Amino acid sequence: GAAAATVISEYLIAFILLWKLNENVVLLSPQIKVGRANQYLKSGGLLIGRTVALLVPFTLATSLAAQKGPTQMAGHQICLEIWLAVSLLTDALAIAAQSLLATTFSQGEYKQARQVIYGVLQVGLATGTGLAAILFIGFEPFSSLFTTDSEVLKIALSGTLFVAGSQPVNALAFVFDGLYYGVSDFGFAAYSMVIVGFISSLFMLVAAPTFGLAGIWTGLFLFMALRLVAGTWRLGTRTGPWKMLWSAPEKQE
Repeated sequence: GAAAATVISEYLIAFILLWKLNENVVLLSPQIKVGRANQYLKSGGLLIGRTVALLVPFTLATSLAAQKGPTQMAGHQICLEIWLAVSLLTDALAIAAQSLLATTFSQGEYKQARQVIYGVLQVGLATGTGLAAILFIGFEPFSSLFTTDSEVLKIALSGTLFVAGSQPVNALAFVFDGLYYGVSDFGFAAYSMVIVGFISSLFMLVAAPTFGLAGIWTGLFLFMALRLVAGTWRLGTRTGPWKMLWSAPEKQE
């Protein structure tokens, strides 16, 4: 039932998006420019690779948790579902960042683009901090919505620090995703995700046998923290497409 609902919802949303998009652009152009098509395929390929690298640590975490037994697996899954659901609320910031930065960047308004970058990062930090406070206070009643089993709840509540404390880091990591796409920095977004995913997965493989769920949760936190570090480094070094934001002159009206 859950699988069927997921598939149906994906197709429904895709149909609605294509319907609305068709009202504004020509989806099937009679003239296809090979150079531009290759560029789209390259960018799409990088994003597919990034998505695969993104899924590996989460799949591994679920597999390692399942090896601990059904009770610990259930507690882990409650933590993971709440963690992902709340974290993805900040994905709206990433979409806003992508749209605003792409607009200002493409129009040569680099000063405004820099203001967008700093603005969404500040909002992301504030949002993540607020979500952390809410989860510290309300994690127990949220967990109770999933189960009434006392043993499962005990395990889930042991992950409060992981679920709540990681929210500021998660929010900023998601914001950086939007910033990457806003300046078409798809290559760095993909390659950095592969490296980050590999390091985090390796950490979980080493830590989980000794520390159990705590090792798995630490690995997931490391995954998000390294994504934030990668984004901060890319922005701080001003390399790739980011260089233009600080070195190129403003576009004249």
